[in-house]
Amino acid sequence: MRRRDVLSLLGAAAVSWPRSAGAQPPTMPVIGVLDPRSPDAVVDRMRALRQGLRGTGYVEGENVAIVYRWAENQIDRLPALATDLIQRRVNVILAVAPPAALAAQAAGTTIPIVFVVAQEPVKLGLVASLSRPGGHLTGVNFLNAELDAKRLELLHALVPGAVRVDVLVNPADVANTESTLRQVEPAGRAMGLQIQVLNASTSREIDTAFSSFARERPDALFVGQAPFLASRRIQLITQAAHHRVPASYPGREYAEVGGLMTYGSDVADAFREAGIYVGRILKGAKSAELPVVQSNKIDLVINHQTARVLGLTVPPSLLATADEVIE
Repeated sequence: MRRRDVLSLLGAAAVSWPRSAGAQPPTMPVIGVLDPRSPDAVVDRMRALRQGLRGTGYVEGENVAIVYRWAENQIDRLPALATDLIQRRVNVILAVAPPAALAAQAAGTTIPIVFVVAQEPVKLGLVASLSRPGGHLTGVNFLNAELDAKRLELLHALVPGAVRVDVLVNPADVANTESTLRQVEPAGRAMGLQIQVLNASTSREIDTAFSSFARERPDALFVGQAPFLASRRIQLITQAAHHRVPASYPGREYAEVGGLMTYGSDVADAFREAGIYVGRILKGAKSAELPVVQSNKIDLVINHQTARVLGLTVPPSLLATADEVIE
């Protein structure tokens, strides 16, 4: 063999040696998603999360993997699911809603946690402060929990003759329930409304709550902020239509499937922001140094078609201030 050919072979071998000697391509980072609901309830939000990730250069299945853990509306499953993600050594955990964030925090991990919550994170004990989280948790705080009093005011404007308003909450979701009642009960008293609290933690309990309307029908219904209730929005809207009860809901997704009126943060935008934070952490940013994002994009959506079915005349002032009117 000629010397030139020998050198060419040696050069080619030198290029290939590191690979054959055991050097592997870098492993794909893994994101663990911890959510108290089921996957079908958060399709739009997961799409927004992936959009945020793409903004930082990460595409699921190409250069990042996502492991999903759904509690299927059984909050007591969250601690075990959080432990499972930790044992899998994911690179970052996205914890959705206070029960998931608190479960991930209580698991004692040092893995960075990005939360998405509607309550004030400092009061929940998730961070030391919004500007300087100080630990391995940071995330996005959207304003739905702080908007309940205003949402009740808007419901009263839509149904000015209302005297009794029933408030539906999930008692198993302690943080959301306490936050809702802390705002709605005093706001209701100030408006001269009688507030009646209804509890529902299962689909059957939702039906039971509505069946009580046959005995004592409220003038309006206020659905509290809760992942479980959001996952049952079709059932809630169907029951409200059946009983012909005007109802207010905390998120746009309710109005899009027939809910009368919603007022709250653009939660999909909050998930997009969370995706950006997850991507930044994967690139090396420290969660302790990432201030909590205050997502303040708020929408008032009125389903005018549902209002007409209920025989309601929407005040022109509400129509004028609505961000979207569904005809």
